[in-house]
Amino acid sequence: MIHLTTTAAQEIKRLQRSRGQTHHYFRLGVKPGGCAGWYYTLDLVREIDNSDREFESQGLTILVNETSFPFVENIKLDYAEDLMGGGFRFTNPNTASSCSCGLSFSLPTVST
Repeated sequence: MIHLTTTAAQEIKRLQRSRGQTHHYFRLGVKPGGCAGWYYTLDLVREIDNSDREFESQGLTILVNETSFPFVENIKLDYAEDLMGGGFRFTNPNTASSCSCGLSFSLPTVST
């Protein structure tokens, strides 16, 4: 499950409207990189890929591909504004830590 707060959903819908992409899906993913090893990707896309899982939250369809799903399962996505501007905030139970920017994270190490 992917959880969006009301404010995150409102911001995604605002972005869809401002970009003229109201019929696009919201895609959440991860890629290697960033200061902690992995970072989140957020996109608006027109089509659903064969490898996508679909989730519904706050009236939005969220797409996550099979590769990214284990990294974001049960994530909570929020949106907040502060003196530095607005941004999405991630609460992810699958991470070991995140960097101070909040966009990059590391995974727990698996001992054998």
